[in-house]
Amino acid sequence: MSEVLRIKDLPLTERPRERLAQFGADALRNSELIAILLRTGMRGLSAVQVAEQLLARFETLDKLSRASIDDLRQVKAVGRDKAIALKSAFTLARRMALEIHSESPTLDTPERIADLLREENRAYEVESFQVVLLNTRRRLIRVEKISQGTLDTILVHPREVFRHAIAANAAALVLAHNHPSGDPTPSEADIKVTRDLIRAGQLLKIDVLDHIILGRATDQRPKDYVSLRELGYFY
Repeated sequence: MSEVLRIKDLPLTERPRERLAQFGADALRNSELIAILLRTGMRGLSAVQVAEQLLARFETLDKLSRASIDDLRQVKAVGRDKAIALKSAFTLARRMALEIHSESPTLDTPERIADLLREENRAYEVESFQVVLLNTRRRLIRVEKISQGTLDTILVHPREVFRHAIAANAAALVLAHNHPSGDPTPSEADIKVTRDLIRAGQLLKIDVLDHIILGRATDQRPKDYVSLRELGYFY
């Protein structure tokens, strides 16, 4: 009988758990992530090799996630327990995706962006530059704080803005920052940064949809924010 190959029997550099702990989950191949769920292989196959067989049989993660327990058990070395572990993991992932889809707001107007950010920005005493990361349907992925400045100055580098967008697989983003003075009127620096980031986004195929500046409403200025797109600075 062939000896069962366990993940811990592999060389250290080939152990998916250790690689995940050292480099993060995004550094692992799909087969390595599946191998962690399988835990062990059998019949002369490592868990990674079994995972590779699963991917070869079902072609895509979507098809694999929809396979029944009986279908999964058709692959060598995938018994009942391994099939149940895979089915459980994919079902949880699908439920999480449904939660994200149902709860993430659609942010397709300046007003909705301002509503999202208003309360947190109200407390800032210095300028805080943020990016609102969106998917292809303009639904929120997350908000990333990029930098904070002095009372009137903030430094923004395109590298930091788009590093977060690329990591989140964002299709688009909205720039945002606050004016502690309360007056959301854009400065020349605000306009220049906006145009620089629009050009950088065009190169990376990530749409910069708007730049929202948050301030405070007054009797003369009923809105507490401005949209640089609405003001005509996007062209």
